[in-house]
Amino acid sequence: MKYFEELKRSMEWLAEKPDTIFLGQAVAVPGTAISNTLKDLNVNKLIEFPVNEDMQMGVSIGMSISGFHPISIYPRWNFLLLATNQIVNHLDKISLMSDDSYKTPLIIRTSIGSERPLNPQHQHVGDYTDNFKNMCPNIDLFRLDEPDQIFSTYVHAYESKKPTIIVEWGDFYNEK
Repeated sequence: MKYFEELKRSMEWLAEKPDTIFLGQAVAVPGTAISNTLKDLNVNKLIEFPVNEDMQMGVSIGMSISGFHPISIYPRWNFLLLATNQIVNHLDKISLMSDDSYKTPLIIRTSIGSERPLNPQHQHVGDYTDNFKNMCPNIDLFRLDEPDQIFSTYVHAYESKKPTIIVEWGDFYNEK
């Protein structure tokens, strides 16, 4: 299957789980390439957020502690940077601070911004995968370079019950 089709299949599989909820910008309304992977999901599974990335991650962490399995969506790495405080100081450390009594089954979905056919310039095309691997040793982090990695990675992220950051390539939505 193609990159986009695998993403869509993964989101549909996740949406079938009773504890999942999708939240972020352009989740319940169109606006990004990621939106198109969610368009056939039940609207009751989608929570649209304003542009407030730090708050979105705080809500996502709280929901995961409360028994939900959120898929928190940030259309680009550059936007996810604004939630770094919550990710590095809270999500990555919560199992250590709570002596492993708090579980945070949270999937963070982001993308390296597309450069083709239009390059949006430097503030939208960052790849901070390696930086976050170094800052967050307690969070699984995967970059989806090939279509055949996609579905199994999302299944693993859901079943591991651990915080996971999954990085997609915006250019591959139409190229692979």
